[in-house]
Amino acid sequence: SSKIRNMEVQSADGVAVLEDCIGISLTKTISKVEEKLKKGVLPDCQDDDIIPRAGNEMGAEAQIRFLKAKLRVTQEDLANVVFECRKKDDENQNLESRLKDTEEENTRLQRTINLQQSQTEKYKMLSQEANKKTEGLQQEVAALEKVLQ
Repeated sequence: SSKIRNMEVQSADGVAVLEDCIGISLTKTISKVEEKLKKGVLPDCQDDDIIPRAGNEMGAEAQIRFLKAKLRVTQEDLANVVFECRKKDDENQNLESRLKDTEEENTRLQRTINLQQSQTEKYKMLSQEANKKTEGLQQEVAALEKVLQ
């Protein structure tokens, strides 16, 4: 995603060209293809779907226009994909932040639960001791009442 964030859209001869900040340029590649087409040298990849079969009958200028149009559409698609990736990346970062906050809240609540459980155990022990003391005092009161009668 950091590589996607480093991509910039630039314009060359009226055609949007995505250029990586590292320096890899599509403009040079396009220029080389244009030169080959002007010289009449067609690319080696005759069986690909870039230029339809009717394109073989087109002149070099028509092929260049066609390729530029196809490049523009492809670059728009790429720009849309880059936009969607950035959007998803931002959403992921937001979700990661929320997850971190939730985990911190969970840790805090777990500590609170542990503290409350230890306090509950402490109060149970005090309650049991108080109940034993109460039973002892009740037995003592009963014994004293017998003595008084």
